[in-house]
Amino acid sequence: MKVAVLMMMLATAAQAQKTMLVMHGGAGTITRSSMSPDMEKQYRETLEQALRAGHAVLAKGGTSLDAVETSIRILEDSPLFNAGKGSVFTHDGRNEMDAAIMDGSNKKAGSVAGLTIVKNPISAARAVMEKSTHVMLAGRGAELFATQAGLEIVDPSYFWTERRWKALQNELVKEQGKPVSHLDIPDEKKFGTVGAAALDQSGNLAAGTSTGGTSNKRWGRIGDSPVIGAGTYASNDSVAVSCTGAGEFFIRWTVAYDIAALVKYRGMTVEQAGNEVIHKKLEAVPGADGGAIILDAKGNFAMPFNSEGMYRGWVGGDGIPHVLIYKD
Repeated sequence: MKVAVLMMMLATAAQAQKTMLVMHGGAGTITRSSMSPDMEKQYRETLEQALRAGHAVLAKGGTSLDAVETSIRILEDSPLFNAGKGSVFTHDGRNEMDAAIMDGSNKKAGSVAGLTIVKNPISAARAVMEKSTHVMLAGRGAELFATQAGLEIVDPSYFWTERRWKALQNELVKEQGKPVSHLDIPDEKKFGTVGAAALDQSGNLAAGTSTGGTSNKRWGRIGDSPVIGAGTYASNDSVAVSCTGAGEFFIRWTVAYDIAALVKYRGMTVEQAGNEVIHKKLEAVPGADGGAIILDAKGNFAMPFNSEGMYRGWVGGDGIPHVLIYKD
């Protein structure tokens, strides 16, 4: 009896060890010289908080979808990242947010675009996946659906932050060819998107991405984050992927699915596939800056990026979060 119990405990421990959560908080011109010690501390602490929260879900036997949503919500609630509370402003001074989530076990997906009053867009994306027959909802229709689904609705003023407002004013001044004031923040080149990929104890993958888009965007612009196969993708037979970068290029190059296809059909490792797409393909295209987090069903992961830096981190079965920011 004691032997059986011991074997069961060892099996459970081995199963828990298999879990993995990988996150990103956006890529861009992020260097040590552009980051104050206090700002770096805030970024690291928030990313660690999100990783710990996601790991807690996985450790208790929660699904990869739960872990992805839980961890992304923490980054959405922080003014540091370009998602949720910290979203950038459009040309007209609004905050318009996009998000997507995908279940690797069945390829179900949900996404939203152009939200202005939903506190946590990643939860709206999941609601679309689980409570509707659709994949993508946008604008007022998406907001009406989110309201009827019981999600938390806030006044648009909730998303106003001085940092992002000042960034918009600088962008508007640039358009007039005038010098801009100094911003005491790293020049993230607008790529502050957040995302997560998770592997749960059942061996299922999931991925999610949330963003405020690009500062000074116009005409209802939508990037790659809510586009399945471009900025977000997950399938148990390949990988879970969340991207961050110049969305127009990530859409045109179907980056997330391209990485998954290289793993599935070419037998590449996550590192090989990521390097092939992010470094070889995109680096050859002027302006196609950004990165991705990639996780397979064995817990192997890669975090390639071709920009100066990318907020990123991971936590495995041991529960110890690891956070990186710079290229070196």
